[in-house]
Amino acid sequence: MTQQQPFDAYPVEVEFPDIRPYATGNTGVPYVHTFDSGTPGPHVMVNALTHGNEVCGAITVAGLLAHGLRPRRGRLTLSFANVDAYARFDAARPDASRYVDQDFNRVWTAAVLDDTSRDSSELRRARAMRPVIDTVDLLLDLHSMHEKSRPLIVSGPLDKGIALARAVGAPADIIVDEGHPEGRRMRDYADFGDPASPRNAILVECGQHWETRAVDVARDSTARFLLQSGIVEAADLPDGWLRPDPAAQRVIRVTEPVVASTMDFRFAGPYTGLETFAEAGAVIAWRDGQPVVTPYDHCVLVMPSLRQLRPGVTVVRLGRLDR
Repeated sequence: MTQQQPFDAYPVEVEFPDIRPYATGNTGVPYVHTFDSGTPGPHVMVNALTHGNEVCGAITVAGLLAHGLRPRRGRLTLSFANVDAYARFDAARPDASRYVDQDFNRVWTAAVLDDTSRDSSELRRARAMRPVIDTVDLLLDLHSMHEKSRPLIVSGPLDKGIALARAVGAPADIIVDEGHPEGRRMRDYADFGDPASPRNAILVECGQHWETRAVDVARDSTARFLLQSGIVEAADLPDGWLRPDPAAQRVIRVTEPVVASTMDFRFAGPYTGLETFAEAGAVIAWRDGQPVVTPYDHCVLVMPSLRQLRPGVTVVRLGRLDR
C-alpha cells in the first residue's frame, strides 16, 4: 500500500520573530548569548530552533533576551540553533525549513562531530555551538510537533532525566526513550547521556509547530526549568509565563520505534499522539502491505507522523505506561 493519509494544513497562528538583532551574541558564536552572575551556580542553557520551523522556542528565547533576564547565581545561556533553516521558513511550505541539509538533532555524537570528512550546514553549526554546550550543566531544548497533540517532556532513558522532568513539573506526560536510530539528539550528547554525570538535559515538545498554545507551553516550561535550576527567582521572569500545575504527571516508557522501510506506510487512523490501545494485537498501521500491531496491552502511540516519511525514519514510537 502506498501512503495515502492526507495532511491537514495547520494554520500559522503566531508571528515569527526577527532574531537578527541577536545575531552577534556575546560568546564568539553567533546567536548564542551567555550571562555570568559572578556568583557560584550551575551553567543553565535554554535552546531554541533545533529545527528551523519550530518557532515557539524562538519566541520564548527572544522574549527572555528582550526582557533582559540575568541570573542571580551561576550562568545562563540563551541560544538559537539552526538559524539558517529558520531563515528559509515559507508559510506555503512550512515543513521544508525543518533543516537545511540534515537533521540538527541527529548529529550529537563525538565521532560524528569530530569527523572532518563529513560536512553539512547542521554539522557546521553544531561544531560551532559545541564548545559552549560542553560547559552546560542543565539544558532545556525547546521543540514542537508536526501534529496537534498534548505537549510532552522527553526525558531520555536515564533516571536523572526523569527526575529533572518531575522537578520541572510540566508538561504532564514524560516520555522515557533511547532516541532515534538516525542519530543522537543534543539532549543525549556527551555527559547529558552519562548516568554517572550530574549534567542533565530535557527536551520539551510544546505542541503543534505554529499554534499559540505551544508558545504558552514553551514559556511555562522555561520558567519552571529556570526556577528549578535555582539561577533565577520568580520575580525575575516575565509576567504571566507560569501556568497552573497539571493534575499529575505520568511516565511513558518507549519500548520500540516503528521505522518506515520504504514509502509504503500508512496509519490505520488519524492519530496525533498519546492514543492508547487497551489490548495487544491492535492494528495501528500497515508497512509494506503488512500490519503493524501493538505488542502489549495499554500501548501508547508517541508522536505519530508521516510528514517526514522516507525510508529509515521513525514514524511513531510505542510506549508502555509506568504503573
